[in-house]
Amino acid sequence: VSDFRASALPGPPDVSRSMFDLRSPPHRFMKRYDSVSSVPSSSSSRKDSQGSNRSLDTITLSSDERDFGRLNVKLCYISSVEQIWITVLHCKDLSWPSSCGENPRICVKGILTLPKPVHFKSSAKEGCNDIEFMETFVFAIKLQSLQAVRLVFKIQTQTPRKKTIGECSLALRELSSQESNHWLDISPPSK
Repeated sequence: VSDFRASALPGPPDVSRSMFDLRSPPHRFMKRYDSVSSVPSSSSSRKDSQGSNRSLDTITLSSDERDFGRLNVKLCYISSVEQIWITVLHCKDLSWPSSCGENPRICVKGILTLPKPVHFKSSAKEGCNDIEFMETFVFAIKLQSLQAVRLVFKIQTQTPRKKTIGECSLALRELSSQESNHWLDISPPSK
């Protein structure tokens, strides 16, 4: 996927690195990724869970018939001031239980899984097919502390009641001053 990702981003490199640019590169890449990853999910899930050597994470993500959507985030680490910058851009194709209503208020809760976890939360937005958050969170944490942890995102409804409807996570082993763009598959919340 990393080779494919590098060649799939068209246009000048500075456009794809822009923290708040929602123009074509991430959208084009996401559509290509969707067409590759989502087609086999329902047809191959039974075979994969019985007979292949795919990891448990992959089986968990592909075994559910329903697509829970994707979360787009950007990460950057400024070593001179020992700060991690986390930008929550948007949720695409998000689905939620009917019990949450037609257009629940939705927010993204982030957790850096350090020994003393760091929590942050976006503002709540009205639920729709493409929810723009465009919020950046900055924390002063040493790089070596971050490289051993994960960044977990919980997608939550705020109305009619607070409920986690999906989650995704990302390892922070390869943080750098070069801003990185990530599309994370949202899976059902763990029990």
